[in-house]
Amino acid sequence: MDSSSLLRVALRTLGRNKLRTGLTMLGITIGIGAVICTVAIGEGGSDQIREQLRSLGDNFVWAEAGGRNVNGVRTGTGATKTLTIGDMQAIEQAVPFIKICTPQVDARVQVVYNNQNWNTTYRGVSPEYLPVRRWAVSEGGVFAQDEVNSAANVALLGQTVVGYLFPDEDPVGKTIRVGNLPFRVVGVLSPKGYSATGNDQDDFILIPYSTAQKKVKGVDWLDDIMCAAISPEAIRPARDSITLLLRERHHILPGEMEDFNIRSPEDALKTQEEASNTLTLMLACVASVSLLVGGIGVMNIMLVSVTERTREIGVRLAVGATEADVQFQFLAEAVVLSLLGGVLGVFSGIFAAQALARFFAWPVTIRIETVLVAVAFAAATGIGFGYYPARKAAALDPIEALRYE
Repeated sequence: MDSSSLLRVALRTLGRNKLRTGLTMLGITIGIGAVICTVAIGEGGSDQIREQLRSLGDNFVWAEAGGRNVNGVRTGTGATKTLTIGDMQAIEQAVPFIKICTPQVDARVQVVYNNQNWNTTYRGVSPEYLPVRRWAVSEGGVFAQDEVNSAANVALLGQTVVGYLFPDEDPVGKTIRVGNLPFRVVGVLSPKGYSATGNDQDDFILIPYSTAQKKVKGVDWLDDIMCAAISPEAIRPARDSITLLLRERHHILPGEMEDFNIRSPEDALKTQEEASNTLTLMLACVASVSLLVGGIGVMNIMLVSVTERTREIGVRLAVGATEADVQFQFLAEAVVLSLLGGVLGVFSGIFAAQALARFFAWPVTIRIETVLVAVAFAAATGIGFGYYPARKAAALDPIEALRYE
């Protein structure tokens, strides 16, 4: 019997008892739907974490001022004053894994415009800050290198600062007071929202680092050196190379504590992604129990079908059907039953995932690979749980089967 005939016979047989067939398919449908829904939620979470990593910067890695050991007492991060522009230039020239860097000098400051004021963070940077951090300007422009060289009083505002200082005005071209100094607003940064740790990424202003050093903070060192690696794979070797270079430039002997820290956000976010993947796997395993229950239901119904159709099987064997023909017929019925349930499960899983996404505002990602794997699992369930009933049907003795009442 060819495959098309097997399919027709299987569908006709399953159609004889529609209620029993529907209830059996329901177990497979629930199992496949649950797996697709949980995997979609997990994949959506992982994609959101990867997007957060991408939004933090262009393969972001940075060196920050470290702590000091004063008479055996270790100070916190940011206490050293050893990072310089020369360090940044050396990193750009000597570390092949780095394509661009920007210095940063930062602190809290009160900013004022007319009768509005807000306490925020200023970041003294170079124009390269925006490409390093993958940040765009929504209004106006960016201060130029000439303004950095001349320590000009110019600023770009984050969206949160704009909301407090200019609720009803266009800030570009206006003059604000940063501390006790007047600054001309040259641009407004595009919004980024909150970070994975819950910090408002738009609550700051950008000014030239030279202005921050000479006029605002009164220092000649840097708080951070922010860099963009040439690729995601280059972040780790870039960290190692920067560490070796700065240890050499700062004359730190082997065994001595470094006066800087090398950071990259990928480690923290990868930890979150791994946790998300682990949770997804656990939820998928729990959901797979439903699939197992559905498979047991398929086996149970097929065993009942074998018992009900014993005389039919005997007639088929008596008129020349082989054991393989009988086995393939019952196996085809089990696979068709599972595949129909699997297809319904795919649609129900996609619908449930999208409903959860709308109701709870959860990110979901449904990949074609997930759907294909789900359908393959449904077919495998039919084969796995349908094999024993099919084998039992094929092994019946024709004479005993014909005498069965």
